Amino acid sequence: MNGKSWKPGQKAPQSGQYMIVGPRGKKGPERTVVKGEPLPPSLRKNQRYVLVDPTRTKDT
Repeated sequence: MNGKSWKPGQKAPQSGQYMIVGPRGKKGPERTVVKGEPLPPSLRKNQRYVLVDPTRTKDT
C-alpha cells in the first residue's frame, strides 16, 4: 500500500482492487472499482479505501 486513501463516494483514480481500512488500521473486504467510478459506500463510519492491486493494462 502506498499510504494514499480515498473516501467512499470519491472517484477511483485508477482501476483495481480497493480495500476498506478502518480508522485504527483494521482491514476489511476488497472491492473492484473501475477508474472514474465512485468508490462504494463503506460498512461503517470513518472507513476509507486504499488501492491494493492496480489493474495492469497493456497499451495497444
